[in-house]
Amino acid sequence: MNKKYLEIQKLIQENRSDRRIAEVLSNYHENDIAELLENLSRAERKRIYHVLGIAKTANVFPYFDDPQKYIEEISVEDAAAIISLMDSDDAVDILEQLDPERKNRIVDKLHGRIAQDVKRLMSYDEREIGSYMTTNYVCIQEGLSIRQAMRELVRQAGVHDNIMTMYVVDAGGCFAGAIDLKKLIVARENDDINDIILRSYPHVEAHEKIEDCASRIVDYAEDSIPVLDAGSKMLGVITSEDLVEIVDNELGEDYAKLAGLTAEEDLRETTGRSMKKRLPWLVVLLGLGMLVSSVVGVFEGVVAALPIVICFQSLVLDMAGNVGTQSLAVTIRVLMDENVTGREKLMLLGKEMKIGLLNGGLLGILALVLLGIYVHAFKGYAWAGAFAVSGCVGSSLVLAMMVSSMVGTVIPMFFHKIKVDPAVASGPLITTVNDLVAVVTYYGLAFLFLVS
Repeated sequence: MNKKYLEIQKLIQENRSDRRIAEVLSNYHENDIAELLENLSRAERKRIYHVLGIAKTANVFPYFDDPQKYIEEISVEDAAAIISLMDSDDAVDILEQLDPERKNRIVDKLHGRIAQDVKRLMSYDEREIGSYMTTNYVCIQEGLSIRQAMRELVRQAGVHDNIMTMYVVDAGGCFAGAIDLKKLIVARENDDINDIILRSYPHVEAHEKIEDCASRIVDYAEDSIPVLDAGSKMLGVITSEDLVEIVDNELGEDYAKLAGLTAEEDLRETTGRSMKKRLPWLVVLLGLGMLVSSVVGVFEGVVAALPIVICFQSLVLDMAGNVGTQSLAVTIRVLMDENVTGREKLMLLGKEMKIGLLNGGLLGILALVLLGIYVHAFKGYAWAGAFAVSGCVGSSLVLAMMVSSMVGTVIPMFFHKIKVDPAVASGPLITTVNDLVAVVTYYGLAFLFLVS
């Protein structure tokens, strides 16, 4: 990319003709042009926009990492013209990130079908699948011949580029099935088109929540999925590119939720707003942390009698926390399937506890040997005393990891049962509960076997 960037920059600095710059740019992919523009000055970008023209610029904008930054450099009239030529879902993505005043000014200048499509998409909640759909698809009426369908495909391909699947609607505009492009191409002219229409093609409804249908869409692995209204009329499609964006956003939000946040934070968010998101959970965790600390205080006599035990406290706590987080991640993935049965949930619980027990056993044996040698060699304990301490640590790992696996599985199941998002509520709570489990297990065993 650097070589290409330097090539165009040199042409601009040498004040070459727009025609020459256009010839060079014609050999670049839109993604390369977007990357190039991000490295140019504002004045240089304006010249490139002029050279490219409105239509080519519209193809470039979806590839910007931060498209609203660059749409703000353009006049409202040109911005409206560019957005009018973009896929409706890409257009909405840009518009939603603009300040309300500029967004409304641009929307007011949109005309025809794009204006209707943009306003319709903006009417959906961001958590609804309809907010991601595009009207860039090929659609034919039911009852056409093979020849007529092929002719219609060629006509619409000049406007729409999502042509791998053609959608069929009845006279009332209701979804009637889909045709794979390959089947249409290889079909003979006298074949019945009904033979290649897949009537049971998967679909989603526009107002479905993303979390409820995302995994279902992924399972079908189609290049696009039709989006219908409550009356089965076609509104748009979800493309494979849209699906990648959806999954990426969901993963980002889930990651944020596991940290106790309500959504994925971004760089433009104010400090105050970020604080308001994080503070409630931090207050809850402060209370739980004080509970853990008070439990540690109960075992003050153990620490006083055998100070070395405090050296390995963090080891047991960290391993318990790691195991709990792993079980949490697995459980949340399983719970995404709304059809999972109670029996399957119990099987998952048993499996996670078994894994925690076996992993804890292996790590416990490793800790027994290595920590025993360490305590003898570096802390001056006799072999018997050294292995007594390491044995306590090893036993604690076994119990703490098994219980943490159970906690990491049961807690998200409980929240899912009471209709609370387990990703939001489980992460911080499990961390603190596992700390409590590890503290009680470790110091309890130390009291029983090393002090009393």
